[in-house]
Amino acid sequence: MLPAITDRRSIRKYRDTPVKRQMVEEILRAGMLAPSSKNRQPWRFIVAEGRAKAQSLAAMERGLEREKKQPLLPQSAQHLEAARHTLRIMEQAPVVIFVVNPLGIGMNRSLTVEERVYELCNAQSIGAALENMSLTAFDLGLGSLWICDTYFAQEELMGWLGAEGELAAAMAVGYAAESPQARPRKKLEDAVEWRI
Repeated sequence: MLPAITDRRSIRKYRDTPVKRQMVEEILRAGMLAPSSKNRQPWRFIVAEGRAKAQSLAAMERGLEREKKQPLLPQSAQHLEAARHTLRIMEQAPVVIFVVNPLGIGMNRSLTVEERVYELCNAQSIGAALENMSLTAFDLGLGSLWICDTYFAQEELMGWLGAEGELAAAMAVGYAAESPQARPRKKLEDAVEWRI
């Protein structure tokens, strides 16, 4: 198995060291090489550094504050503190890449069965892109964190991004300031059912 798969870890502490643009571009190219359903390539990447990153984090902060009063995700209120922790991680990382699905239908409307299938296929494609990006970051000697806590501030972040579609995820990228142990994984026999 590839070392990038076995040794990669989600990094939650970063050094204050800039990441070269060509390294970020290599990570983005790897994401764009991911397989996608019907070759739709449902992604647009918005790279935030410096002042732009600070603006994006302020938008996320506004979303987390709003979520306390007018929750978009009322059944996930117990995860708000973890989202605040994620925001602090994003502050440390020199680069945050936002992944927007320009084909996204939006969270505030009902979907037909066919639209739901398209949304699932697009989500799988974006997941493949993020995995490629995470593995490439590791290969380049960088750490990364795949972030979904942005959903708490979907409206505020989309307003800041000014992009069509919907925010699918974000990824923090930078030089790791930690070496976490592997987290427990299911055993093969607990996750796989063989049928012959």
